[in-house]
Amino acid sequence: MDHLLIAFLVVGSGLLSLIAAGHALLYKRDSRSALVWTSLNLTLPIIGPFMYWCLGINRISRRARSWHASGRRVSGTSIYPLLDTHQIDALLPAAAAHLNDLRVLGDRVVTTPLRAGNQIDLLENGDNAYPAMLMSIRLAKESINLTSYIFDADGIGTDFVEELVEAAGRGVAVRIIIDALGEKYSKISPVKAFRGSHVRLKRYLTLRQGAYINLRNHRKLLIVDGREAFTGGMNIRGEHILATTDPGQALHDIHFSVRGPVVADLQRSFLEDWFFVTGERLDAPLFFPPIDLQGSAVMRCISDGPDKEFRKLEQLIMGALSCAERTVCIMTPYFIPDRSMISALITASLRGVDVRIMLPGTNNLPFVQWAGQSLLWELVACGIKVYYQPPPFVHSKIMQIDDVWTLIGSANLDTRSLRLNFELNMTVFDTVFACRVRSHFERAIIMAQEIPLEKLENRPLLIKLRDSFCHLFAPYL
Repeated sequence: MDHLLIAFLVVGSGLLSLIAAGHALLYKRDSRSALVWTSLNLTLPIIGPFMYWCLGINRISRRARSWHASGRRVSGTSIYPLLDTHQIDALLPAAAAHLNDLRVLGDRVVTTPLRAGNQIDLLENGDNAYPAMLMSIRLAKESINLTSYIFDADGIGTDFVEELVEAAGRGVAVRIIIDALGEKYSKISPVKAFRGSHVRLKRYLTLRQGAYINLRNHRKLLIVDGREAFTGGMNIRGEHILATTDPGQALHDIHFSVRGPVVADLQRSFLEDWFFVTGERLDAPLFFPPIDLQGSAVMRCISDGPDKEFRKLEQLIMGALSCAERTVCIMTPYFIPDRSMISALITASLRGVDVRIMLPGTNNLPFVQWAGQSLLWELVACGIKVYYQPPPFVHSKIMQIDDVWTLIGSANLDTRSLRLNFELNMTVFDTVFACRVRSHFERAIIMAQEIPLEKLENRPLLIKLRDSFCHLFAPYL
């Protein structure tokens, strides 16, 4: 009997290894990844298939796309169709003529069109962003739609709670989406703060539905009356106000106010998420009032996530790097690009493009910084300039090409933003806005420290091993 049991276990573990190895061969697009998982599955019976089941199978996109198939998640354009098709023919500014291929790429991978006639303003830190947002809430007449990964009802969050409750009390329809995981960062939960008010607050992907570390809603968006929007990378929390926060705890960031036709697409993004969390389809025309042309910016809203057919942000970033002729400026708090993006950055630099990357000198997630640090020597060796910014921690996310095309929003340059979570970004063709962003970047460089190649090469062996070990987990960071 014992021999039969042993034979059964041997045959069973062998079949399990063969099935797992076959799955890796069929579904792993990267040949190196396929080779590693196939080898582990065949050489480590039971352990290899178990590791493959836990870490190797991509359940993220599968789960997200199943939401679409089931009708649980729909696109914003399905909720309220694009009626103003004349906006699709928005003309690029003359300075962006050489980026027409980038515009074509956007037309093909993003469902929302380019919108002409927008006004966008840069708001630095909560010191400037929050007063503008609160004033807009005070002036609201019909609707306020707010999405935030983190909404801390303490400190400045108290002001937001009071203004939103007051707006709801005077008849404004106030809807708020808070990510259920991001809520855990709050000292005071917004759910408790809004309890008993007319504000409708919903959690995105509550943890009782599953312990999802991925598939989080990382978007930040405030839309007032369908006419004015605020978006970028800034959550609602007191640490973004530098004037009243200890430098060791402060978060330096930028946000943006937006007016013009592109606000309608930002509204669609919110309504898409609202349908997901409530099942309620909000397609009333009051959410999409006629909007006059406001400025010179030609913009596109990019609502991206693992449920999409294309990796929109990743493909647009790669396209922008291939189209750049003079400059590439990147500022991001979390920088762990994959090999294809590293190659694109290096290729741009070797073509003669001035590529500069700005990172925090001290990261709030050290293991993320260590993982990214293992890549920097290769970039610097190929002529790319990398800078470390001093405290406070810089949470800003911008990318600019040739002083005319700018990418802003919630996404970082890492796998979590580009493939695992739901993000909201915008591309902006406009030299006036690009000049403001470039000035912000240049002011940061004055305070930053360029990283020499010698410093990266001369890191102690233990530090190199630490950084390289952390980079092994880049797909999950």
